[in-house]
Amino acid sequence: MATVSELLTANLHDVFGNRDATSRRAAIERTYSPDVAFTDPEGTAVGWDALDQKAGELLDQVPGAFQFVEEGRRYASGTHGALAWGFGPVGAPAVRGIDVIEVRDGVVVSLTTFFAEPRDTD
Repeated sequence: MATVSELLTANLHDVFGNRDATSRRAAIERTYSPDVAFTDPEGTAVGWDALDQKAGELLDQVPGAFQFVEEGRRYASGTHGALAWGFGPVGAPAVRGIDVIEVRDGVVVSLTTFFAEPRDTD
């Protein structure tokens, strides 16, 4: 059974950072429950197909040089975890955020993504 920390890695790198549709789908099916709920500022998507579509659309919209990079420590309990990330060219992320997962029976049952607010330039 996967740990919360392992599931944070799989979520970020094996799913949302994975441009290969076949291996991404395999990662989805081993990482999330079939009825996983993924919530981001655009709304909530439920299930493997919806999650796969979100990840694929995200990666299709950005240049190939864009990748996810972990930023800072992982936070994990027995049932929840959080991981901050940057997404963009290495060393120059275009967006930053944090993923919060809830885990039950060794799979992610809910994933919530928060985006970092832009910093004031004053």
